[in-house]
Amino acid sequence: MIELFKDKRERAITVGVAANNSKRRQSEEYLDELVLLADTAGADIIHKILQVKDRIDPTFYIGKGKVEQIAQLAEDDDISLIIFDDDLSPAQLRNLEKIIDRKIVDRSGLILDIFASRAKSNEAKTQVELAQLQYLLPRLTRMWTHLSKQFGGIGTRGPGETQIETDRRLVRERISHLKEKLEKIATQRQTQRRGRKEFHSISLVGYTNVGKSTLLNTLSDSTVFVENRLFATLDPTTRLVALDDKTQILVTDTVGFIRKLPHHLIASFKSTLEETTEADILLHVIDVSHPQMEEQIEVVQKTISDLGAANKPVVYVFNKIDALEDRSIVKQLQTRYAPAVFISAHRGINIVALKELLISMVHSSFSEMTFTIAKDDYKLLSTIHTLAEVLKHSYEEDGITVTIKVSEKNIDHLKRILAEKKQK
Repeated sequence: MIELFKDKRERAITVGVAANNSKRRQSEEYLDELVLLADTAGADIIHKILQVKDRIDPTFYIGKGKVEQIAQLAEDDDISLIIFDDDLSPAQLRNLEKIIDRKIVDRSGLILDIFASRAKSNEAKTQVELAQLQYLLPRLTRMWTHLSKQFGGIGTRGPGETQIETDRRLVRERISHLKEKLEKIATQRQTQRRGRKEFHSISLVGYTNVGKSTLLNTLSDSTVFVENRLFATLDPTTRLVALDDKTQILVTDTVGFIRKLPHHLIASFKSTLEETTEADILLHVIDVSHPQMEEQIEVVQKTISDLGAANKPVVYVFNKIDALEDRSIVKQLQTRYAPAVFISAHRGINIVALKELLISMVHSSFSEMTFTIAKDDYKLLSTIHTLAEVLKHSYEEDGITVTIKVSEKNIDHLKRILAEKKQK
């Protein structure tokens, strides 16, 4: 994996474009978020530049005059890095570098660098490398200086490949290898999920840095890594949580979402994000004190929809209630988003109410069944105990009559097993 920021912090300028004055406020918020991303990556923002422009310039992204101004600022203030708030085309990158003799990174490149520094597990590292290579492939023409070199002569046919063609071929081969590796990881995850079918699964989703990992720690009394930075969590972490003496669930923390999250990044993290699509219930964790809370909710809802999980039951968990200054909005939010719970994961406020709601949702998804099985079919009886709660059983002349309480996720599986037994 490639990491741009390793040792000392770099001095940087962030650059964005507002389509018109009406979009200026939103674009300023995007730039503020870009500053947080840069801080996470290891850069200090010295200047924030926002240009109001009818459309993004296809040659430079911003106007040429603004490019020259940035070049002068970089020279005067010892700036080593220029960060753009949107993805730049290879042509824009080349044109900018001709005028600005500094390192230039766009939003996707910055996010990928953060991911590279945060990836710990083999799966996360593989996903990050795949995303990096897919991002790098169309930009190879600016990354290598030896592109005019050709291989030829003895042992080759014709003039041979140019170096850029060789590099592209090697990158494509590596991408293919990484995709195969991730498919195997996805298969392993499916096997792991099948082994956990007896538990209801809940996935924590939400914007990055809203407190999902803190909530997981509070619910499970564990110590998942927590940091007040964007993308502190990349690898999904699953914990067994006891809601009460009789109800246990599996809760999984997932990577946080963000505005303008590159599509190739979502594709690369598919095996991780499948934890969301496989969950029985989604806990949408929201920072209720954040000034852009509503937009963050929309970003998460859209990402959930893109993942194909829009039909999952959702509980809106408004976190950081202790930091909310205007409590009058609570009733409005309860009306707009239901079911909703208002908590402080850090201080443990209202966690009991959240657990009670989850217990209610879990138990409402259970059904009762009564059937008879053969007296000597101990293997089937063991399977029934694994998949359901046995309420009572009685021995009859023709077998054992069993009454169970079974979840919706296990009822079809159990019915198939019973049907196969009857056919035999």
